[in-house]
Amino acid sequence: MEILANVAAALIGISLGLIGGGGSILTMPVLVYLFGVNPLLATSYSLFIVGSTSLAGTVGNFKRGLVNIKTALLFGSASISTVFLTRKLVIPFIPKTILRIGNFDLSENMLMMVLFAVLMVAAAVAMIRGTKEENYERKRPKLNVGKLLLYGISIGLATGFLGAGGGFLLIPTLVILVGLPMKEAVGTSLFIIALNSLIGFTGDLGHFSIDWIFLAKITAIAIAGIVVGGMISKRIDGERLKKGFGWFVLVMGCYIILKEVVLK
Repeated sequence: MEILANVAAALIGISLGLIGGGGSILTMPVLVYLFGVNPLLATSYSLFIVGSTSLAGTVGNFKRGLVNIKTALLFGSASISTVFLTRKLVIPFIPKTILRIGNFDLSENMLMMVLFAVLMVAAAVAMIRGTKEENYERKRPKLNVGKLLLYGISIGLATGFLGAGGGFLLIPTLVILVGLPMKEAVGTSLFIIALNSLIGFTGDLGHFSIDWIFLAKITAIAIAGIVVGGMISKRIDGERLKKGFGWFVLVMGCYIILKEVVLK
């Protein structure tokens, strides 16, 4: 089981390197179902793993001039503070049992996994539909700062509660609202995800007992995976892979909902 879990951890990074996003959506299921990590703690570990791998991916994009720092900081000002406050002030106070109806108990673990599965389904649909530039109106929009900040808060809440990077939400936002070219949107998205996730993780310090050796090992495997994925992506059509990966994530999301709600 440990070998399978390590392979799955490598696939998180490989998928990020191959298709530029979506891999982080696997982090929570891998941690919970293969490594046996408590779902609430897994959201914290996921922030560190996703943030570190995204930062590694940002370096190469920054060297190629594909990271818009100004947009990242403007967007990130709302999302980063939202993630940090969510992890610091909300997550520690979620009760173990949220709702009890007769013999049915809605626990924090069940809620986390079901919400994450819903996010997986949304991410899968976005990947299957594709995010090519031609899917969007390409005239440069007038920058709506208020709307940008609102989107930042929304993505910050998703990242803060579920430990997911939200690249499938960020990239269309950066293309449609800001008018960034697709490659620049991907690079900027990785930078925002890195900031959101790593700063959000600092909000957990003191609330959880962190197994740093385990966390460092999984993160190192995922980062190695993103390097390998980047090399493979030069030879394989990323868009076709993204759709295939999207169907896989869709099946996984539906399975988690069934497992947590129906088969419990």
